Amino acid sequence: MANPITFIHALTWDSLSDAVKTQAELNLLDVLGVGAGGFPTPTSQIIRDHAHEDFGGTIPLLFDGRMASPLGGALAAGMMIDSLDGHDGFNPAKGHIAAPMVPAALMAAHVANASGRAFLEAVVVGYEIGARTAMAQHATCPDYHTSGSWGAVAAAAAASRLMGLDADTTRHALGIAEYHAPRSQMMRCIDFPTMVKDGAGWGAMTGLSAARLAAKGFTGAPAITVEDAPDFWADLGERWYILEQYYKPYPVCRWAQAPMEGAMALQQTHDVGTSDIESIEIHTFLESVRLATKRPRNGEEAQYSTSFPVAAALVHQDVRPEHLEGAALQDAEVLRLSDATEVIESDFANEKFPAQRFARTTLRLKNGTKLEGAWMEPKWDHTKPPTAQELRDKFHGLADPVIGAERAMHIENGLRELANGPLSTLTDHLFTPIKS
Repeated sequence: MANPITFIHALTWDSLSDAVKTQAELNLLDVLGVGAGGFPTPTSQIIRDHAHEDFGGTIPLLFDGRMASPLGGALAAGMMIDSLDGHDGFNPAKGHIAAPMVPAALMAAHVANASGRAFLEAVVVGYEIGARTAMAQHATCPDYHTSGSWGAVAAAAAASRLMGLDADTTRHALGIAEYHAPRSQMMRCIDFPTMVKDGAGWGAMTGLSAARLAAKGFTGAPAITVEDAPDFWADLGERWYILEQYYKPYPVCRWAQAPMEGAMALQQTHDVGTSDIESIEIHTFLESVRLATKRPRNGEEAQYSTSFPVAAALVHQDVRPEHLEGAALQDAEVLRLSDATEVIESDFANEKFPAQRFARTTLRLKNGTKLEGAWMEPKWDHTKPPTAQELRDKFHGLADPVIGAERAMHIENGLRELANGPLSTLTDHLFTPIKS
């Protein structure tokens, strides 16, 4: 086992396997595509205005072009990514490492004028520290907190490496981040979906702030999740959790995606039109049952619902950002099916959660036929991951409509070249404003 503080600074790109190197590039492509897709959301617009107006500085905001401080940039980027619930995740954490960690790493790398390789190394560090911090926190804390709570520690680890902090200062940075992290209760936002979401922006801002404070001599209590939970750190440097992330084919809560897959599978197998469907029954775990909004009023409520995405998937045979905002929320057939959906708690699914997210969907047709599906899991879990091309297609599906196909291609190519070039290979295309 590697000491976590030593690991943060000792890891090198050349020591990593080809699989880890490839996944680091693809994970960055995925999270940046989600960020681009989230740029037009009301949440993103508000937080970028806030960062520019209240966090003055000289760092360009992601895809915006206006300036903010590094902390404001991390906050805005984290919430922009979080505003569209399509980023990668880690089952044992019940959350997302990249959304709070990557924005902090990106801002720290930009300020430090780091190389592309140094940024990639910090991202790998962030995934490994974030995964273990998350598991340690969930095992030792009775409440289920947002990704920003433990993601702040991952963000501080990545930033500490990029800033070249020594071991003792890094230890203080992790302690500050854990102490000041947003310990926000995730199920509050599940029961009442709003723009606060998964705490990614505040985690990014807190983690980067912690590293910058530690560099000035600010001290912090040791991070309990890092120093007092040895069982979760025993395989550090041997098992690579960056290879065990899941990915989302649809920009809605992961908990709704197994029912979506089940509904679409029944529809396609039996050639069922939506007008043939009388009602829908879903058996799944409690957390998915609590995604209870049937008639969402905004994107947050649409993303944090089980019935509405299932209904939208049946109507559109897909769910994309445009199905979750504006006039799409008033689609009469989607609302009819959402209203006709019953979501029922299952002991079987509860027992498997969070390592697996099971659901079984049944369609009852107007002619009296009952179509009962098998137990399903969401697509693109780490045990059955997407291909590299599927993740690239997802990136372009989200990014091209917002930033343009040419700019999206430059970002994709920049990531391919990043290990052997300057960070500007990527940031030249991230920090310039989107043109209408």
